[in-house]
Amino acid sequence: MDYNEIALKKHRELKGKISTELKDTLDTKDQLSIYYSPGVGAVSSHLAKHPEDTRDYTWTGNTVAVISDGSAVLGLGNIGPEAALPVMEGKCMLFKHFAGINAIPIVLNVHTADEIVATIKALSPTIGAINLEDIAAPLCFEVEDRLKAELSIPIFHDDQHGTAVVALAGLINAMKVTGKDLGSCRIVVNGVGAAGVAIIKLIKLYSPEAIIIGLDSKGIISGNRTDLNASKSMLLTQDLIASDVNGVLEDSLINADIFIGVSQANLLEAKHIESMSKDPIIFGLANPIPEIMPDIAKSAGAKIVATGRSDFPNQVNNAVAFPGIFRGALDNGVRKITDNHKLAAARAIASLVENPTEDTIIPSVMDERLVPSIAKVIA
Repeated sequence: MDYNEIALKKHRELKGKISTELKDTLDTKDQLSIYYSPGVGAVSSHLAKHPEDTRDYTWTGNTVAVISDGSAVLGLGNIGPEAALPVMEGKCMLFKHFAGINAIPIVLNVHTADEIVATIKALSPTIGAINLEDIAAPLCFEVEDRLKAELSIPIFHDDQHGTAVVALAGLINAMKVTGKDLGSCRIVVNGVGAAGVAIIKLIKLYSPEAIIIGLDSKGIISGNRTDLNASKSMLLTQDLIASDVNGVLEDSLINADIFIGVSQANLLEAKHIESMSKDPIIFGLANPIPEIMPDIAKSAGAKIVATGRSDFPNQVNNAVAFPGIFRGALDNGVRKITDNHKLAAARAIASLVENPTEDTIIPSVMDERLVPSIAKVIA
């Protein structure tokens, strides 16, 4: 099936994927008077005196804004806000379908931290939570940190934390299949942008003893590098990655137990996997084409292979996590999504696979247990 051709046809046919709907009718003058003038004036007057009741009288209690500046869309890069809009609409579609959450796609034609933060703060009274999406690193780190500090509604950069939560859930079950212990594993994370940094942080929170080697396009991030930005330097100064390892990807993989790629297509070769430890675990999460195709990885000796795609086993995709995380945050009045929430969500996701196998370490995004199971631990 040619998904690209069909997608172009369906998007043009539907003119987008989402719309608004009414919760009641306007069939009579009484209905119009209740919901618009004069009745709505009483609601506005009440909220002017009691703004804390806004979520009880408006849609904010069940509404998320999906916001991007189009600077890091999928694997396509900085393609601009207009090109990002179909992705934001798709995210909103998932929110509604899987979690019953109203979601609004918003793309911004501003690209500095000050401008993005100011715009979102100005919009914030309209919504109950914010899902940041496809904002390039390191800008995304500053934007999220500032919004968390300055707003009292949940802020969640899904490219970072949703991906990290699902990756950790997959690793928890991969350990059961291989009989390995995550704390004793040597882990290579290739790509230390938004997703890579969040994956490293969450793994170290869950298993502080794990040895992690981080790489960017220039090679292993080590204490000898003088070309590191603030977020990469932070990985070293906080002891999140090994500082005494040097070289390139091929060097990092020798005797490694786990490879996690959030970087570029077709990066790995069979010889790389053959140099890893026994029963290596490969998470090739670049989209839409992974770092190595699963059949090649398996032939080279990989025990478990995961990708971000739905047409291969073990889909490590943030869609597994974010609907339940936001459902729980909205239902339970959570103002900030914390590291403990992320760890709890990862454990909840992993627990839904009762008997993990090589091809089943992650529940399907279609699993109806996902949203309620995750939402219950976001409290």
